[in-house]
Amino acid sequence: MILLPQNEWEGLKQKLEELAKLVTNRNQSDMMNEWIESGEARKMLGISQKTWQTYRDNRIIPFSQFGRKIYVKKADLEAFMQSHYITAKQ
Repeated sequence: MILLPQNEWEGLKQKLEELAKLVTNRNQSDMMNEWIESGEARKMLGISQKTWQTYRDNRIIPFSQFGRKIYVKKADLEAFMQSHYITAKQ
């Protein structure tokens, strides 16, 4: 058992809480930069394959292509959704 003065314990506790917040924010940031496959992106948006093809043809959502595989960043999908956000009437 280790005894610490109250002020040292409070300082240590505060630093641990700050560290936990940093780790949480970092994980959320990493998750948004994650690449997902085309099919999953389509499902997230709830659109048909034809609409998805139109979005890619018109470069509405950025994507990356390797051979026949299409990948999209979750952050780009989130930005697309935010740009089309419609607020409720008050």
